[in-house]
Amino acid sequence: MDSNILVINPGSTSDDIGFYSGSKPVFEVKLEYSTKDMAPYVNKNVTEMAPMKTKLILSYLNKHNIDLKSIDVVMGRGGLSKPTEGGIFYVNDAMLEDLRKGYLGVHPCNLGGILAKAIADEAGCPALISDPEVVDEMYPVAKYTGMPGLTRVPIFHALSQRRAGYHTALKLGKKYEDCRFVIMHGGGGITIGLHIGGKVVDVTSGVDGEGPMTPQRSGTLPTGDFMRLCYSGKYTLPEMSLKIRGKGGLYAYCGTHDLKAILSFIETGDKGQSNITCSRQQAKQAVDAMIYQIAKYIAYIAAPAEGKLDGVIFTGAIMYGNYIRENLVKKTSWLAPVFVYPGSDEKSALKEAALRALENPSIIKEYK
Repeated sequence: MDSNILVINPGSTSDDIGFYSGSKPVFEVKLEYSTKDMAPYVNKNVTEMAPMKTKLILSYLNKHNIDLKSIDVVMGRGGLSKPTEGGIFYVNDAMLEDLRKGYLGVHPCNLGGILAKAIADEAGCPALISDPEVVDEMYPVAKYTGMPGLTRVPIFHALSQRRAGYHTALKLGKKYEDCRFVIMHGGGGITIGLHIGGKVVDVTSGVDGEGPMTPQRSGTLPTGDFMRLCYSGKYTLPEMSLKIRGKGGLYAYCGTHDLKAILSFIETGDKGQSNITCSRQQAKQAVDAMIYQIAKYIAYIAAPAEGKLDGVIFTGAIMYGNYIRENLVKKTSWLAPVFVYPGSDEKSALKEAALRALENPSIIKEYK
């Protein structure tokens, strides 16, 4: 008999929910929250929304005749807790405390473990998370920056990268733990990781825009010039933060982070309803620069693999664009065979992790 799995991938104004019997979906839905629902939580820590969201998720399950006692496991998306090794973890009191206070930052993903635990307690089953954004398996030498007191801290698309690694290893007839991959996940932010022996031994940190520029983030900047800009007196700290994350990258050059609109403008010359502020030629050059930087950082992070790569893997929403996909494949295929998985399906990644945990509970770890 197939196990019943409830998956929760939270957002700020909606939650992506999936209920599965084994690997087959019973339903997948995005629960949208009204302005009235959200009003009491304006300017508050997002985790304070947990009781409201829990109530509405339980109401939805009840409305669709899902017997809570039939649920075998609730799998939530991991949040910005303490740095930890990769894998699947029980949601325990220590994790809940770190998620609520935002150990490495406040983000809607922090709700994943909190909501999973609340609903699992009602159902009488385990609550789990898998491969949170704070997975830290980096080589010690990879954390050095050249300035004592400043250490590279990985915050990246661990769940999506690891899933792409598992799928590619399966295609190659190997175990993920026996492969060497460079994996890029690209959306509003872009992270690039080196996967060796089942661990992400080096990776660009996506929060503050390390690595290539992205649709929304500046990427790595010239240190001296950036330092002088910070002390110029022209900008506040929040304004500089937006230059790095939110209004950096393609947004800064093109006036929008809507990559689909930018690519359409490059192809047709028609801005449509977009907020594009640059010329067609400038838009193309900005996109080409992003592609160039992604390829450069893939080669950069591949170096410690000493030329022994099983594959270069691309995943995420930016890979839907033919122009970006074709150029990235062309620029990186000399390193290793290239595998492309457009889009990002966190629910499927969480479901697959839940199935692995149910099949072999000994792999589930305790968060400390």
